[in-house]
Amino acid sequence: MTTEEFIRIMDSGDVIPGGSPIHAKMHELSQEAIRITMQINNSYHNHEEIIALMSELTGTEIHESFGLFPPFYTDCGKNMKFGKRVFINSGCKFQDQGGITIGDDVLIGHNCVIATLNHAMDPDRRADMIPAPVRIGDKVWIGANVTILQGVTIGAGAVIAAGAVVNKDVPARTVVGGIPAKVLKEI
Repeated sequence: MTTEEFIRIMDSGDVIPGGSPIHAKMHELSQEAIRITMQINNSYHNHEEIIALMSELTGTEIHESFGLFPPFYTDCGKNMKFGKRVFINSGCKFQDQGGITIGDDVLIGHNCVIATLNHAMDPDRRADMIPAPVRIGDKVWIGANVTILQGVTIGAGAVIAAGAVVNKDVPARTVVGGIPAKVLKEI
């Protein structure tokens, strides 16, 4: 199975049975992501080297305006898309098998978690996974220690307060916070 076929299947939203060939491809890609993120996280790299390593990790060309303060963790890497002028602060963990799209001018605070997979609720099928993408619009500011769960879309210009757990879509130009995150005000 090619990486392109894998991404097409993951983007379909179909249930991924545990032990299936697609599950095996997930494991293969995770091993590559571990290798590359170990390079990112375990020695100093200048800006150009970070761009090159993130391009290798994603399999796409990362724009020169991208910024990252390691450490950074992901268990796939191939289903992330970054806009221009994205900044990711240290300690972030992206589970991108289900797809993560980040728009332009996005700021992501320390220790942010983005999860795009869920497991089946049936205990006999618990190894099955259900992918759903996370989409983050332009000019979003995500505070420190935020968790964004699968299937969430965050509208352009929104602010996610530190420590929030986002389990539902966030309207554009709003501030959300809490567990679960709720709209606190409009911008």
